[in-house]
Amino acid sequence: MLQKPTFEKITPDFGSSITAVQKTKKRKRSDAFWHFHPEIELVYVNKGKGKRHIGSHLSYFNNSQLILIGSNLPHNGFTDRLTSKGKETLIQFRPEFLGDQFFNIPEMASIAILLEKAKKGILFKPETKKIVGPKIEKLPKHNGPKRVIKLLEILHLLSQAKDYVILNADGYAFETQPQDSLKIDKIFKHINANFQNHISLEEVADQVSMTVPAFCRYFKKATGKTFTQLVNEYRVVHATKLLLESKISITDICFESGFNNFSHFNKIFKENTGKSASHYRSEMQHLIG
Repeated sequence: MLQKPTFEKITPDFGSSITAVQKTKKRKRSDAFWHFHPEIELVYVNKGKGKRHIGSHLSYFNNSQLILIGSNLPHNGFTDRLTSKGKETLIQFRPEFLGDQFFNIPEMASIAILLEKAKKGILFKPETKKIVGPKIEKLPKHNGPKRVIKLLEILHLLSQAKDYVILNADGYAFETQPQDSLKIDKIFKHINANFQNHISLEEVADQVSMTVPAFCRYFKKATGKTFTQLVNEYRVVHATKLLLESKISITDICFESGFNNFSHFNKIFKENTGKSASHYRSEMQHLIG
């Protein structure tokens, strides 16, 4: 029975209201799961590669990333691998950690706006990463009032940044009802493990003990997408990874990503990224940041 929610309980260190941890080893794939929590989450990866799955946004990053995830925005594990000297720094704190009204005072107005935007997920670009990233990496070394002050300084800098993208610009469609979370996690894990092959609706519906029509209705309601749309997004994200990391031909990438028809691959790739695979590859070689 799928009854327990995939709700992650965050426990800061004794005497601290801010969790600040640094990892230098890649996360096991089995550790990545679809979850949400009331804590706001700031993630900085200085050197690494991986998949972003935040709300209804799916993409791949190569090299580094800085993201801010608001309260109760569902997301999945990030870093596939950290490269040499690679570090992932994770900061988590509750919106009310300084009191219910703190971010309502006039001096905190810009940070309050930032935290509101974060409910849709924010991805910061290279200029801000360069300035704020090193400050995030130092935060775990600070304790007591200094950690609080340094976090406010980081949030202030992020609130002033102009080079960012809202990841779920149209809002996000995922329902965060606790009983749905574990079901969705099971479906995503199945897609993640099998997207390179054909996945029938029957087999995935069976994963969550539903009939195909009931599953299709449930999935569209929970994610705002059809099952086929989401599987195709996973395939396109994998294709972008191969376009960035390998030199294999685009035809091979098409089949390696789970598509069985090259013209269909081109159509879906362009629908999801706004450009052809060859244009994407040549453009990204100049823009990796």
